[in-house]
Amino acid sequence: MITRYSRPDAVAIWSQETKYKIWFEIEAHAATKMAELGVIPTEAAQAIWAKGKDATFDADRIDEIESVTKHDVIAFLTHVAEIVGDEARFLHQGMTSSDVLDTCFAVQLARSTDLLLGGVDRVLAALEKRAKEHKYTPTVGRSHGIHAEPVTFGLKLAGYHAEFQRAKRRLITAREEIATCAISGAVGTFANVDPAVEQYVADQMGLSVEPVSTQVIPRDRHAAYFAALGVVASSVERLAVEIRHLQRTEVLEAEEFFDKGQKGSSAMPHKRNPILTENLTGLARLVRSAVTPAMENVALWHERDISHSSVERGIGPDATIHLDFALHRLAGVIERLNVYPENMQKNLDRLGGLVFSQRVMLALTQAGVSREDAYAAVQENAMKVWRGEGVFIDFLKADPRVTLPHDELEALFDLGYHTKNVDVIFARVFGEG
Repeated sequence: MITRYSRPDAVAIWSQETKYKIWFEIEAHAATKMAELGVIPTEAAQAIWAKGKDATFDADRIDEIESVTKHDVIAFLTHVAEIVGDEARFLHQGMTSSDVLDTCFAVQLARSTDLLLGGVDRVLAALEKRAKEHKYTPTVGRSHGIHAEPVTFGLKLAGYHAEFQRAKRRLITAREEIATCAISGAVGTFANVDPAVEQYVADQMGLSVEPVSTQVIPRDRHAAYFAALGVVASSVERLAVEIRHLQRTEVLEAEEFFDKGQKGSSAMPHKRNPILTENLTGLARLVRSAVTPAMENVALWHERDISHSSVERGIGPDATIHLDFALHRLAGVIERLNVYPENMQKNLDRLGGLVFSQRVMLALTQAGVSREDAYAAVQENAMKVWRGEGVFIDFLKADPRVTLPHDELEALFDLGYHTKNVDVIFARVFGEG
């Protein structure tokens, strides 16, 4: 986790203090249910909660114990015993380390996803506001980076809004799949712990029970989770790359806000660089770097090994913290994005009407010209414009193959023709006209 690219709420979920608090809650909830089942004394379960619920678990002390035990859960339980006293011997009855570790990991990932969903909601709100603001702002559509046909800037943003709606659904599904609890013992058979304990802990921790845990929660869940994060990161990058392109000096249709006192370059005082969206591209790469290791974690030896453990200690906090940061940075960029409609119109007009070439071709076919001949006539005249030899509509009017009356030909160069269905698309995206 890179501190520069993190928000405090996301970091707190992965702190040692939070982790040990969750570990204690898992153990204490299990003890409560075990006491109800008569496995341990009720007084012991009560004492565990009374002495531990407000305790501050000393990470340094746990590290000191682990330096001897070489086992983090044992070190934690030893430290809890120092706080709770004799009743601590009733903790962890019939449980195994993964019962605590995997359940805690599920809680942390679920809480992280709640933050991610908040970030997506902020992105969605920003996109909706700016899309409606520029619903009818004309701009050129590009394919292969080359001028294609007219669109509106609002439509461009509406497309990203639809994508982040999908991102939200992916995160909701990912949260549901990852939020499972396993308290099933050494090989998942519940030999020394009643299944009712697992259900109780799951209920208390806001999780569902894992149907079959061999000692660990199956890692296909985690693979799907990090894959979902990777897709969301790619959506962040797609929008970031679009803004970076639009900010190029030769385009300059939109750009990141530039604060008073901000410096763009250490060498060139005139520079206004798209540093935030470039940063988002980099953060997206970091988040996606978690996907392949998560996939490789699925295959463990027999009932369990720990080859996944070291990976998850890294990718869990890294991927969630960085994506959380990226979503909020992206939202801020959109909220404060400088938009230049006059430059959009200038670029739209740059090729002197070539963006209407398809409509001219279609009109010729409607007038009885074969598609092949219509395409050839329009393309030949368009290429003259590309070479800087003149004006598109003038060439068309002078070409005997273009049989349309001049007034009909001029009417084909109507921007409104290309934006007539904006309301239809907006209704699909935002549910309104």
